[in-house]
Amino acid sequence: MSAHCQLTGRKPGFGNTISHSHRRTSRRFDPNIQTKRYWLPGEGRYVRLRLSAKGIKTVDAIGVEAAVARIRARGEKV
Repeated sequence: MSAHCQLTGRKPGFGNTISHSHRRTSRRFDPNIQTKRYWLPGEGRYVRLRLSAKGIKTVDAIGVEAAVARIRARGEKV
């Protein structure tokens, strides 16, 4: 599964690892993705979301109903 947040859309960044001898090899900076289960009262069921740490804080601030509405507005199935 790809390392992206369903709510914020955060994806891996790319860069280089630079060794002591200054050789460069490519690397990925993955976002802190967590799988969380939320109760969706409007539908009477649980939803499982793959969120970054910032996405979890956003759900805490705006509520799970609004967060799921934003995810669905982006075209993702929940």
